[in-house]
Amino acid sequence: MKAVKDVDEYIALAPKEVQDKLKEFRATIKTAAPGAQERISYGMPYYYYKGRLVYFGLSKKHIGLYIPTPVVEEHKSELKGYETTKATVRFPLDKKLPAMLIKKLIKVRVKKNDETERKK
Repeated sequence: MKAVKDVDEYIALAPKEVQDKLKEFRATIKTAAPGAQERISYGMPYYYYKGRLVYFGLSKKHIGLYIPTPVVEEHKSELKGYETTKATVRFPLDKKLPAMLIKKLIKVRVKKNDETERKK
């Protein structure tokens, strides 16, 4: 995809058949972290809340959720069945988005960012 200026443009430039899924992903993040600022970073949607919160990006067969460590590791058992790395979860495009799970992961990151901010 070409360089985009905002998340609306990012979604609009995605293939039509995945735009609704991207909109749902975005809405899930905004619900879980209503105070987060929405930006574009590294060419993909990025959410900032007292530091890095989460990114998401479209690939050919999945939407990647990029979330700072150690959130993925702490929720390994709930993420069985999804391809993961240390800071990434890949949600296949041919399956329903697990909105409640995504919200849970983001809320954990919000809490960690709050705790880090408090310690400063």
